[in-house]
Amino acid sequence: MLLVPNGSPYDFNKFDARMNLAVSRIKESGLPLAYVNQLGGQDELVFDGASFVLNADLSLPIQMPAWEEKIVFTDWAREAKGWVCATGARAAIEEGDEALYLAVVQGLRDYVTKNRFPGVVLGLSGGIDSALVAAIAVDALGADKVHCVMLPYRYTSQESLGDAAECATLLGVRYDTVPIEEPVTGFAAALEKLFEGTQSGTTEENLQSRTRGVILMAISNKFGSMLLTTGNKSEVSAGYATIYGDMNGGFNPIKDLYKTRVFRMARWRNENMPKGCLGPQGRVIPENIIVRPPSAELRPDQKDEDSLPPYEVLDDILHCLVEEEMSVREIVDRGHDRDLVKRVEHLLYISEYKRRQAAPGVKVTARNFGRDRRYPIVNGFRDQDV
Repeated sequence: MLLVPNGSPYDFNKFDARMNLAVSRIKESGLPLAYVNQLGGQDELVFDGASFVLNADLSLPIQMPAWEEKIVFTDWAREAKGWVCATGARAAIEEGDEALYLAVVQGLRDYVTKNRFPGVVLGLSGGIDSALVAAIAVDALGADKVHCVMLPYRYTSQESLGDAAECATLLGVRYDTVPIEEPVTGFAAALEKLFEGTQSGTTEENLQSRTRGVILMAISNKFGSMLLTTGNKSEVSAGYATIYGDMNGGFNPIKDLYKTRVFRMARWRNENMPKGCLGPQGRVIPENIIVRPPSAELRPDQKDEDSLPPYEVLDDILHCLVEEEMSVREIVDRGHDRDLVKRVEHLLYISEYKRRQAAPGVKVTARNFGRDRRYPIVNGFRDQDV
């Protein structure tokens, strides 16, 4: 028989790939195969377990669970054609949003516990990304190890204040409010003479994000809890994140999840209690956070779609560029506007320097930023689509 101890990291399509490889080896050798896979998180990688046995006739007598440590005894008999494993435990393997959720929970839990952090802290803005990260953190570590902080400014809506407080209550976490009006005003005053005669814009908006980053890092330094960063893959791809601001942190559970997937996983978590998780049952993210238009709230009435295309469109273009490495022409042939594709491609390229300085995060796709997609920062080449 073939005994295959393995460290095969999880990604969204990995289970089928493993099974296909195992079938190929059995067809080549004519031998049964026991595939024994690692479980747990290691830096950006997360291993799902899901060990199995395949007989030489390609039947599946044993399927162990994913995301769960377990010992299973197997019974083998020597028959005329070789060793055969008797049918035993056959666990159902989680798929879709459930599998992705368990992956990011496992990855965060092991990153925090193996590095011996006492807990985590994060900024809870009232938006979907920080709400989902807070839920993942509670499910991974327990509410007593999660500290959420609201950092309001003059553009923070009452809606966001209420939604963040409700989310913290639903999750049962410690929740503090640290207004940033004074420090932001102080930074603006310090720069007033230097900036005299210039128009207020992105630089002044980023002062808000960087002020929040400084305060959250101070809380992390003072109490030892690791700061979680909460940017999704759509924002990280397009550079819609502030370096030394909301990108501050030691780990990002949703780094490899596009925005549309973040919304789906939030809805899924509200309707399901994942196995092995430590958070409360039922709704953990307020419905208003899921349904209202996303906004960074760095200026009056700001919406993400003021500067980015709708996330359904953006995420498909980004998936084509990042995971599929398709050309501009191929993406346009899918029905996307050429100018928009070129703009998104441009944003992707010019944001590489930010991603080099980003916190690690759980890898759940076939091509994450960092270990899988090694593009240079200095890069004169562009797809001219000719």
